[in-house]
Amino acid sequence: MDKEKSRIEDKLRYIEFLWDKFHNGAQICTDSRQITPGCIFFALKGETFDGNRFALSALEKGAAIAVIDNKEVAMAGTADERKARKIKIQNCSRNELMPAQWKGGMLLVENVLQCLQQLARFNRLKYRIPVIALTGTNGKTTTKELITAVLSTEFNVVATQGNLNNHIGVPYTLLRINEQTQIAVVEMGASAPGEIRTLVELVCPTFGLITNVGTAHLQGFGSKEAIIATKGELYDNLVSYHKMAFVNVDNPLLMDMAHKRDLKIIPYGVKNNGARILRKKENPYLSMTVPSPDIDSGVTRHRIYTQLIGDYNADNVMAAMTVGTYFGIKGKKAVKAIEKYCPSNNRSQLKVTDRNTLIIDAYNANPSSMGVSLANFGKLSFQHKVLILGDMRELGAGSVDEHVAILKQALALECEKVILVGAEFGKAVDALSASDENKEIYIYKDAAELAEKLKAEPLKGCTVLIKGSHGIHLETLIDLL
Repeated sequence: MDKEKSRIEDKLRYIEFLWDKFHNGAQICTDSRQITPGCIFFALKGETFDGNRFALSALEKGAAIAVIDNKEVAMAGTADERKARKIKIQNCSRNELMPAQWKGGMLLVENVLQCLQQLARFNRLKYRIPVIALTGTNGKTTTKELITAVLSTEFNVVATQGNLNNHIGVPYTLLRINEQTQIAVVEMGASAPGEIRTLVELVCPTFGLITNVGTAHLQGFGSKEAIIATKGELYDNLVSYHKMAFVNVDNPLLMDMAHKRDLKIIPYGVKNNGARILRKKENPYLSMTVPSPDIDSGVTRHRIYTQLIGDYNADNVMAAMTVGTYFGIKGKKAVKAIEKYCPSNNRSQLKVTDRNTLIIDAYNANPSSMGVSLANFGKLSFQHKVLILGDMRELGAGSVDEHVAILKQALALECEKVILVGAEFGKAVDALSASDENKEIYIYKDAAELAEKLKAEPLKGCTVLIKGSHGIHLETLIDLL
């Protein structure tokens, strides 16, 4: 027990050392091509690279410290060569504590990634501010952006940039928290069991929000039950530390997950809040009315005209309104922030080109998000509808069945063309053919092949839904449509 305590104290010592350097202006860098003078270089490893190999180069370019976990790789070269470079190495083991006079060089740790993560956690805990941790199968990035837009009307907010929501992206977000930060909104993604637990232990949230739990990354999770358990790790953490969650009480699964844990909740939901979606077939953007949360506003309901495509975004809007209300944002101010928000990065975007009207949702796809996108597209009253659907990645053994189900839904819509991209949809077409459900559809092995077809035979005068996993690269087709 004493040995373990001593080991933890030793780790804390070099984390404190790094944080002191960072807090006094040293930038964090994980790419040896982007070294800035006096920065701290973390030699991260990946499937095809080892940052330890670039530690010497980072120091030569001006980094003050290179955090490594492979001494042999990092110390390449002869002793005389290393001496000429004035390279010093500090081993952060239990028996070799950091001397007070050590100013920089190589810092040898057990695991570089864990060191970066612990530094980020240490920085987060320096500031006693509300931190909202957010995860879910679908809609988490849009919800995070809407919440950030609303809170930013009154507070200095640090939020996840883009979708940097993994084991490296989350630490980067936490390291952006500083003395000026009043609230943080941290998005967390997962593709395998236990990943939310790891991230939430870094984030140390005071509030949590799960947008929904659907079918995605089955190859990594193995089952829907594993997905539920992993997303529930956020709720587990909140209960352990007596914190609260914003919960969509219209969602039976989320309510069940919350009740099983006796989680303290702040409720929201389209039905729960008495919101109404405004149906305008000629307008694809989501519009809705919500009851005013302001007692003294003199307004009974607010109308919200968003720049979001799809009724499924109504829950995301209600999440943002509820979070805003909890933190004292006036209803009118929250509505203006939501209306001003314009989606980017190929998420629920509407784009009108010289040839067609495009509904672009090509950043990612899974059976849940694909299903609601198709259902929403079916409600729109546009003429000459066309579907361009790309494979849904990481679905494991059930991939073909999931693609068959989506294909059946797509063929049931009144669309002039159903264009499919990818091997998994190709297998789905074969499965439908075998069961005498073959219809006229178009299948391409990849986006490049479809691009050549569009160059030769452009689509014109159509409304096109573009939906697929990011790895299919449907976004490369946009300029051709």
